[in-house]
Amino acid sequence: MKSLTDGQIIWEPTKEQIEQTVLTQYVKWLKEKKGLTFHDYHELWKWSVDELEQFWASIWDYCDVKAGRKYDRVLAEQSMPGAKWFEGARLNYAENALLNDQEEKTAIFFRSEHIRQQEVSWKELKEKVASVAHSLRKLGVKSGDRVVAYMPNIPEAVIAFLATVSIGAIWSSCSPDFGARSVIDRFKQIEPVVLLAVDGYQYNGNVHDKTPVVSQLKQELVSVKHTVLVPYIEKKILEVSLTDTIPWDDLLKEKAELSFESVPFDHPLWILYSSGTTGMPKPIVQGHGGILLEHFKSTRIHQGMTSEDTVFWFTTTGWMMWNLLMGGLLNEGTIVLYDGSPSFPNMEVLWELAEDTGMTFFGTSAPFLMNSMKLGNKPLGKYDLSKLKALFSTGAPLSGDGYKWVYENVKKDIWLSSSSGGTDVCAGFVGGVPTLPVRIGEIQGRALGVCAEAFDEHGQTLINEVGELVITKPMPSMPLYFWNDQDGTRYYESYFDTYPGIWKHGDWIKIDDKGSCIIYGRSDSTINRSGVRMGTSDIYRVVEAIDEVMESLVIDREVLGRGSSLLLFVVLKPGESLDTALTAKIKEQIRGHVSPRFIPDQIHVVGQIPKTLNGKKMEVPIRKVLLGFEFDKVVNADSMGNPESLQFFKELALELNEKKIF
Repeated sequence: MKSLTDGQIIWEPTKEQIEQTVLTQYVKWLKEKKGLTFHDYHELWKWSVDELEQFWASIWDYCDVKAGRKYDRVLAEQSMPGAKWFEGARLNYAENALLNDQEEKTAIFFRSEHIRQQEVSWKELKEKVASVAHSLRKLGVKSGDRVVAYMPNIPEAVIAFLATVSIGAIWSSCSPDFGARSVIDRFKQIEPVVLLAVDGYQYNGNVHDKTPVVSQLKQELVSVKHTVLVPYIEKKILEVSLTDTIPWDDLLKEKAELSFESVPFDHPLWILYSSGTTGMPKPIVQGHGGILLEHFKSTRIHQGMTSEDTVFWFTTTGWMMWNLLMGGLLNEGTIVLYDGSPSFPNMEVLWELAEDTGMTFFGTSAPFLMNSMKLGNKPLGKYDLSKLKALFSTGAPLSGDGYKWVYENVKKDIWLSSSSGGTDVCAGFVGGVPTLPVRIGEIQGRALGVCAEAFDEHGQTLINEVGELVITKPMPSMPLYFWNDQDGTRYYESYFDTYPGIWKHGDWIKIDDKGSCIIYGRSDSTINRSGVRMGTSDIYRVVEAIDEVMESLVIDREVLGRGSSLLLFVVLKPGESLDTALTAKIKEQIRGHVSPRFIPDQIHVVGQIPKTLNGKKMEVPIRKVLLGFEFDKVVNADSMGNPESLQFFKELALELNEKKIF
């Protein structure tokens, strides 16, 4: 396996495994019910984007969408923005998630750093959702009102979400690792009427009292009429007592019948947010119907989830993967929630969770897998992962060494599904295909119903070449609009002002002639050396494959009228130092595997790479800082996961711009 190189097959499903996939069953259903025959995945994908109406209608039928009223037409017109999907349909996301007969089967398995185990049955989940929905109605919440949560990834968050959307109210959430200003910047825009919050949380062994933040939220969110407090941390360690709040248990006191408000297909389901690291976060509104169909397609057709599965994503309530995890409930499976650090008390805590829950689908980030590799973790043989069928990786490109590590150290017979998408659609554009082989360093294919292409600067399609990731036909889960963007200007400028009528996502992608994809990082942080452009991920793959390096960040300071200056920042493994030998090694690896043009002019050791709350490297804001832009105008530290990492870059920016080192 060590001799395998990028693009080579590292795993292939057996004929029996292919036959057992939901994707194969769906193809058989299309032949039986619709008279359609497909010989391979590429033919199926091509049909799904050429015949959008037929495809999405088939998802509705195959997944047996529960609706109060069926649609009049699938797609009135294919324009972007402005496509109108499934007009006339009335349904509810929560109804599709909760109308099953699982009863005593576990719906939610929960673990945190200070709570070893909690399980919620389907019966209990439905009873609590009914009670909370009833209580919200008594508080005056009605369809279209916004209910917001400042809560970690705990069962109460799931219950509150389902209760909120069951009555047609609109959900929005921030994780408690968000600072007060970051939360206010998001929630104030949408004028919520109810705030649900925890008293505190624990991360990496440290308890964080959030009652002062909750007090500030209550004061500054003037639209909030009621605040519900969820007691999550021992009261005795908290410093501030909150008055004028409703205890969470009060929402559960009255038993009620489970009921659902039947809403139009494009009725707002939730509001997600852009990162907000360089400006005011964009409130992205997505609808009940579009998200429901996308989640059915993603979780059932592509990922193959059934009522027998136990599904996990390592996420917080501030990342779209939490919202996607809710899609596991649509398939009557068990979802696994974890609140805490993935490295406390050690980097194996999530593998232990996989064993204890009998996890079948394990969702995580590429950086977690790469760090596990760097630290020499070997779950294989140490933990019982016999039920684990698939490992999902997202959030960043996974290197070839990461692929090899999974098959050598996690499980030899496992489907490694790497994917890339966006908060903007709460879905993947490209990702795993369970009937295809896994090739090192490659994403298996374009998602069904997603007309993803690579464009050059003239809007021409590229094959086997790197180009802008664009979506040329509408998807049901695309934003309905941005909140308070009355004329749609902000929405249009975010996606459609480069190629009119075409969604430009802001990533570099290569799609080859067999349909495999490689993401090369953000196109707005491209490195340009002497006219040669390169995605940052090309350099990360090489640098982070070096044993001594845990993580890296590369910044190009070339601008018009200045010379080029390429800076590389590295986080080293404990005990390592950037001596002459390691510096030479890094440069030689870049020279040999990328290009001599991209050898950094300077290499700096840092304690942390600046990241958003969702764990994304902050390439663009840090580049602007190092170019001399006013710090507070290009970086919102309150929207970061590790604002303490900024000090080094602030000091370096002063040094570089004072000395005019370009």
